[in-house]
Amino acid sequence: MSENILDKFKNAPADEKVRDMSKKIKIGIIGTGWIAEAHVKAYQKCPDVEIVAAADLVLGKAEAFCERYGVEGDVKFFPSHKELIDAGICDAVSVCTYNATHAECTIYALEHNVSVLLEKPMCVTLEEAVAICKAEKASKGVLSIGFQPRFDENMKMLKRVVQSGELGQIYYIQTGGGRRRGIPTPFGTSFIEKETAGIGALGDIGCYSLDMVLNSIGYPKPLTVSGYKSDFFGKSPSYEHHDVFGVDDFAAGFIRLEGGIILDFRIAWAMNLDTPGDTIIMGTKGSVRVPSTECWNGSIGGPLVIYHEIAGEQIETYIPMKENDVDCFDIKIRSFVDAVKEDGEAPVPCSQILYNQAIIDGISRSAELGREIEIEIPEI
Repeated sequence: MSENILDKFKNAPADEKVRDMSKKIKIGIIGTGWIAEAHVKAYQKCPDVEIVAAADLVLGKAEAFCERYGVEGDVKFFPSHKELIDAGICDAVSVCTYNATHAECTIYALEHNVSVLLEKPMCVTLEEAVAICKAEKASKGVLSIGFQPRFDENMKMLKRVVQSGELGQIYYIQTGGGRRRGIPTPFGTSFIEKETAGIGALGDIGCYSLDMVLNSIGYPKPLTVSGYKSDFFGKSPSYEHHDVFGVDDFAAGFIRLEGGIILDFRIAWAMNLDTPGDTIIMGTKGSVRVPSTECWNGSIGGPLVIYHEIAGEQIETYIPMKENDVDCFDIKIRSFVDAVKEDGEAPVPCSQILYNQAIIDGISRSAELGREIEIEIPEI
């Protein structure tokens, strides 16, 4: 019986994509911090990509970065994103800057019809997200947001389970994640300072768990949110960077979505707990449990479990973990390159992540106001 159920979620093998490798695109890297390393290494695996430019506000940082990672050729270096874009040598850029500068870098590139792969979180506020989406709509460039878990085989399986109808009408979701101790300061404090980060765990890893469930159910519009956030660990005198900590290290929200769906969310960089719980998606015919991970930036924490009823019996169906043939980050980069070359659809469109950002912004604003608020998203 379980094998018959599992057959519903099997998909046909994807045809091998035929690419014209003689047509090269020219890439610029804006911001040469640690996440830019993953971008460069993935671009270097694409024979139809040439990295031609890099920009960083810190004098000499871009040059040292490219030397460290073996970026060869006639690479041009710039002290700002504007000067890199104005040089007119890039077809596309990866925006790998501080959260607080994501919007300005992305909008400027799109205004010059340069395609953008924008690292997550999309930005800091809903207002910025709306401005980005308007710039994308008016641009000839492609804009994709950097959510590599979308390409994980197990994440795709979760979406197939939900979209199959096996769970019936979805009405309640619990999601989140976090680390017992894991405030991200391996290369400095840009992730935790208000001026550069803007938001903390809520945006850094919260965006991943939100995307996992929202993408699975088709990204319904968020309507209202009651949010909470705290900084007990970051502000503790025992934490070495407490004097500059200016964002949240824990956040939670109760969100009402279109279609009568409730989303119960929590995320942490630090907590006195191993996990705030598995992700569960509950429906009128069945539910699915997704074993938790620290931040959902890769795959899931174990086999999916479907709880349903067959012939009057309460059944649990376990879906075995699937292996990824290619690193998900590499697929993120490759799919963006393909979209730019083919003038195709964005692999992760900003129209969806706008709702993700609206929830993040809503949780933050609700927490500051101390009450539930309506989420108002203007027409793009």
